[in-house]
Amino acid sequence: MAGTYAGPVQDLIDELGRLPGVGPKSAQRIAFHLLKVPKEDAHRLARAIDEAKARVAWCQRCFNLSEGELCGICSDDRRDASVLCVVEEAKDLVAVEKTGEFKGRYHVLQGAISPIEGIGPDQLRVKELLARLDPEGVTEVILCTNPNIEGEATAMYVGRLLAPLGITVTRIASGLPVGGDLEYADEVTLGRAIEGRRAL
Repeated sequence: MAGTYAGPVQDLIDELGRLPGVGPKSAQRIAFHLLKVPKEDAHRLARAIDEAKARVAWCQRCFNLSEGELCGICSDDRRDASVLCVVEEAKDLVAVEKTGEFKGRYHVLQGAISPIEGIGPDQLRVKELLARLDPEGVTEVILCTNPNIEGEATAMYVGRLLAPLGITVTRIASGLPVGGDLEYADEVTLGRAIEGRRAL
């Protein structure tokens, strides 16, 4: 596909194609859409990207997205500082927040251990997590990484580091979605649901 279109068009397609989850066909579709819409619409998108890059950085405590030194959650005194929920990405933090069930603070690792992608513990915010425990009086860490191979490896690694520190370490239960049928669940998910059962 390279070199098929006039320079600026191809450049736009190439840049869009570098976004996660955007293949060559989608990149081409988005590029043509942007070229068709009124200039002001395209400029609004460009401005939003510029603004986000200029104004949004990482929270210096938990590594969530933040407009200031600390994100809104870290600067909220009503949050329980003794409980930390460890997530892989800022989007996972948003998902947990939406439940309304968690009143503590977060720590965003900014990824998960993935040897295939060359991501080891050193590329994650693990040292920063350990540095927070004492000063913030953390007594429980909830490992809320994804229930996939990378997420499990990350949870096990962090859990092993925390075990000797006398902190309660818990892992989110993973099981069946509400409204799902048992017959369609895979064995691992169903096994987890049985393992993570609780008293009624």
